[in-house]
Amino acid sequence: MNKIHDKTLQDLEFSKVLTQVSEICNTELGKESALQIKPFRKKEELFTSLHLTNEYLASFENNNSIPPHYFDAISKEIQLLKIENTVIEVEGFKKIASISVTVNNHILFYKKFHEYYPTLHLLAQEIEFTKEIQQQIEQVIDRFGEIKDDASPSLFNIRKDMNLVRGKINQSFAGALSSYASAGLLDDIRETVIDNRRVLAVKAMYRKRVKGAIMGNSKTGSIVYIEPEATRHYNRELNNLEYEEKEEVQKILKFLTNFIRDYRDLLIDYQTFLTRIDVVAAKAKYADKMNALLPKITEGRQFNIIDAYHPLLYLTNKAKREKTYPQTIELHQENRIIVISGPNAGGKSITLKTVGLLQVMLQSGLLVPVHERSEMCLFDNVLTDIGDNQSIENHLSTYSYRLKNMNYFLRKCNRETLFLIDEFGTGSDPELGGALAETFLEVFYEREAFGIITTHYANLKMLANDLPHATNANMRFDNRTLEPVFKLVLGEAGSSFTFEVAQKNGIPYSLINRAKKKIERGKVRFDATIAKLQKQRSKMEKTSTNLKEEEDKARDEAKRLEELNVKIKAKLENYQQLYDHNQRMIYLGNKINDIAESYFINKKKRPLVSEFLRIVETENSKRKRESAAKKKEERAKKKAVEAEVQKEVKVIREKKKIEKIEKAKVPEKPKHILKLGDRVRLIGSKSVGTLDKIEKGKALVNYGMFTTSSDLDKLELVEAVKKKG
Repeated sequence: MNKIHDKTLQDLEFSKVLTQVSEICNTELGKESALQIKPFRKKEELFTSLHLTNEYLASFENNNSIPPHYFDAISKEIQLLKIENTVIEVEGFKKIASISVTVNNHILFYKKFHEYYPTLHLLAQEIEFTKEIQQQIEQVIDRFGEIKDDASPSLFNIRKDMNLVRGKINQSFAGALSSYASAGLLDDIRETVIDNRRVLAVKAMYRKRVKGAIMGNSKTGSIVYIEPEATRHYNRELNNLEYEEKEEVQKILKFLTNFIRDYRDLLIDYQTFLTRIDVVAAKAKYADKMNALLPKITEGRQFNIIDAYHPLLYLTNKAKREKTYPQTIELHQENRIIVISGPNAGGKSITLKTVGLLQVMLQSGLLVPVHERSEMCLFDNVLTDIGDNQSIENHLSTYSYRLKNMNYFLRKCNRETLFLIDEFGTGSDPELGGALAETFLEVFYEREAFGIITTHYANLKMLANDLPHATNANMRFDNRTLEPVFKLVLGEAGSSFTFEVAQKNGIPYSLINRAKKKIERGKVRFDATIAKLQKQRSKMEKTSTNLKEEEDKARDEAKRLEELNVKIKAKLENYQQLYDHNQRMIYLGNKINDIAESYFINKKKRPLVSEFLRIVETENSKRKRESAAKKKEERAKKKAVEAEVQKEVKVIREKKKIEKIEKAKVPEKPKHILKLGDRVRLIGSKSVGTLDKIEKGKALVNYGMFTTSSDLDKLELVEAVKKKG
């Protein structure tokens, strides 16, 4: 792939996308790297970048979350390692150890979940896994950033001696404090600290009685601060040990620096790897914000973006909670060029920029906000001519600049090019400029380039209609309000609605008529015919939508009635079965009662048993007959019920039609304007309260025991307040 020109990136505002990605990065190096993103020139590198971002995006939806990748830059430390006899400070080693741990965590994670993240795993495989850096630093520096006592035998002995001396200092000072305090030579505060040393607070009049060095005195001069002689001696010894400690620490850090110096190239790889991961994570988060994905990338010349959004516009509108209108555009070998026409402010330029920006984003390794069924191909070059581009410095007019740009197009344009031109041919005489633009378009067509242009020129619309592999398109406008609908319609040219828009904006009708007379009738008729076709198409779409809605409603209603019928039928059958069962139980109960009474009187078992057997045989014979008859009856009943349901459905539908007609005839009653004191209730509620306060569409309703706030339009009148007098 060839390099896409910087002017194209500027025209499409690609830098704004990179700024938004950069703001999501966690590290300073990541932010800088994100701003340097450019379209890839090698397909292998592009596909790797796209898959890295796509895999990271997938991690947001599964349970295998990628480990944190934050790190503090070690560029300064890497530079120091390049110079001999340099020593890295403790803070620098902490950053090196941290970055080593982070990279090792990533390497192990991608190895474990290589099936989920194959591309990330391959990237991590390029980095050497080692714990030596981390372990060596941890032997010397603890987690609080202090040199460990056992970092070297010498340091261990020095610090051991320092602790002994500190003990002697405290012991000697405590003895002096106790002795002079009991002698009454000290002030009430007894002691204080000066220059990080404990000193006695001696009354000025007794200063000569205390042996030691004077370290200062109070503002009033009533107290003299003295370090006892014994303590002073031990402090000098401690100072010597601290100096030795400092020298030993420097030796340890120098040794550690020399050890890490051998891993300088690996540390560069560590930082580069985590910087790349930071950018990949930012691109994935950016994609997640606008529901972007990786579309199918075709080897052939197939470009079909479905429900595509302009990223910058989508995120701006999302923040404002406003709607963004997606576009669907298809380019292929049999439909290489699209000519979009129609009035200004209808969305032509945004459609053009959407196609260009999404293509540049994809070829820079960024995911794009399109439908998952979308297909995109790769272009060697993306050429754009969008905006005024008038150059004062170079004394170029708009048209001169555009001609210079067209010359560049003619040199670069081929079958691997996507060209995007806004307001093609403008800036010169309409007749001459239009003819030249038509010639340019024919050349681009002959070279089999893919392209989209926007224009008001009728000759370009006619050319697109004549060329077999070019298509006219227009941005839909509401023919009644003349407001844009922001929907691209392929297959027909768009009217500029020049006179209609002028009339809407208050231009007198007489002036519009005079203007119409000044131009050729053919042009007026041509534009009027296009406008008429757009209006008819708009009406047909509305009618089709309404019919579809009515059909859906009727289908839903029939389904609901059918379900209701099945439920009612089942209930009736259950009730009938329960009634028959109960009647039979009552009959059998009476029979058994008669037999029991007879046995009670005559005490004869044989008649009792024979009567019981006769009842049982009778019941069994009934069951056999009922089983055969029941099946026949069920079939007949089912047919009868189905016929009845059909009849009822028909009646209900007829009734609804009549109600709809009657409702349309009866004028709606004027809605009562609610006032303070009215008795009201929430729509759908039974509780009635009094309207106490109305302010900015909100109402305060008093229910006696409590009050509640509600939207005014959610209340309905129960009883209006009575007028006084």
